[in-house]
Amino acid sequence: MLWNSLLWILWQTSNTPEMADALRQSGKIYVVVAVILVIFAGIIFYLFRIENQLKKYERHSQHLN
Repeated sequence: MLWNSLLWILWQTSNTPEMADALRQSGKIYVVVAVILVIFAGIIFYLFRIENQLKKYERHSQHLN
């Protein structure tokens, strides 16, 4: 019963992408995609920066020992 209800809810939500259609028609979907890409690029840059800093600290701590 619960499984059927969940499938029904998912089916209902997948059949009505009204917001996506509205964003696509007005051209704002590209703005949404660009913002998401910038956020992901920022997260990746931040993670690489932290990784490099950790490597630097690890090398420095190995030289002290």
